Amino acid sequence: MKLPVIASIMMLCCAGGADAQDGRAFKWLATENDSNYVEDHTNDLTVRLLGSRKYTYWNMRDNNINEVVQYRPNANNNVGFGFNYKWLGVNFAFNLPFINDDDHKYGDTKFLDLQAHLYLRKFVADFYGQYYEGFYRAETGRRISNSIAQKAVSFRPDIINRDLGLTVQYIFNDERFSYRAAFMQNEYQKKSAGSFIAGGEVLVWEMRGDSSLVPAEALQDGFYNGLPFTRTSQLSAAVNAGYAYTLVIAKHFFVTASLTLSAGANRTVFRFSDGRPRDEGFGWQLNNNVRFAAGYNSSEYYFGLHYTDMGTRGSTPVSKTNQTFGTGNIRVSLVKRFTLKKTLLPAIFGR
Repeated sequence: MKLPVIASIMMLCCAGGADAQDGRAFKWLATENDSNYVEDHTNDLTVRLLGSRKYTYWNMRDNNINEVVQYRPNANNNVGFGFNYKWLGVNFAFNLPFINDDDHKYGDTKFLDLQAHLYLRKFVADFYGQYYEGFYRAETGRRISNSIAQKAVSFRPDIINRDLGLTVQYIFNDERFSYRAAFMQNEYQKKSAGSFIAGGEVLVWEMRGDSSLVPAEALQDGFYNGLPFTRTSQLSAAVNAGYAYTLVIAKHFFVTASLTLSAGANRTVFRFSDGRPRDEGFGWQLNNNVRFAAGYNSSEYYFGLHYTDMGTRGSTPVSKTNQTFGTGNIRVSLVKRFTLKKTLLPAIFGR
């Protein structure tokens, strides 16, 4: 059984605007919003009710025999609440037993999942720090979103995942385009606008088990040259570029979508438990980062769905094979903003 309270997340997010302009060292971070496009509510108290689902996934593909092996942890649905004010944002999410009763279908997963998405006006940064123990092998006969549970073929409670990553992107049209409006709800995008985005990323992850990560039947078919590795790890670095756009309909309804593609290199290592030397090599890395949001936004209220997904795909020491590791979050938020008469927190940059 999972604990009733599974997540307590604090996100630090710079308020920008007038507060940022007072700090000399960080003045370059400040943005003077075009008020015809973006309405600032960082000085209001933004309160939300939320429902969310975090997830992660790992796939191994062998193009030599056109076969894929997929592993998933038992992801869960959470409900909770949170708030944003100036530079501080806090969300509390709870795993309630009556909305998560899938242990018999997908096995029991223990995890610590820290996903932090930092939306400044000029930059967006994503931090990932995860530990998952307990996976199931997923059916591969159909294509389903990674955020939705797939039919379990078998259970692997011994498989453990650890990962740590950081993505940073620069927003070129920060005066007229706002990620915050869609994903943090402390701004209001009043007119359609978009922006090119570019940056870099680094990620290290590891999957390990007590026995071969490649299933016995796949080993017999020559999957990954029949290598019975019990641990695989990858360190990658890449540069990224993409575009983000918000379409505003009838002043208040919106759709926000962004896609960045990344190219770089990785170092992948296979380790074995039977005494043979490890297998390692350098190869290519192709990543992507997807964000999507849609709903209603105004000066006082917000209701919407927002989704983020980070996927990495890298070659391995075995010819014509690759591994895909990814993680994400899908959330529904109901938000109300309150105008405060007194300032509760000091400016983050001071005077």
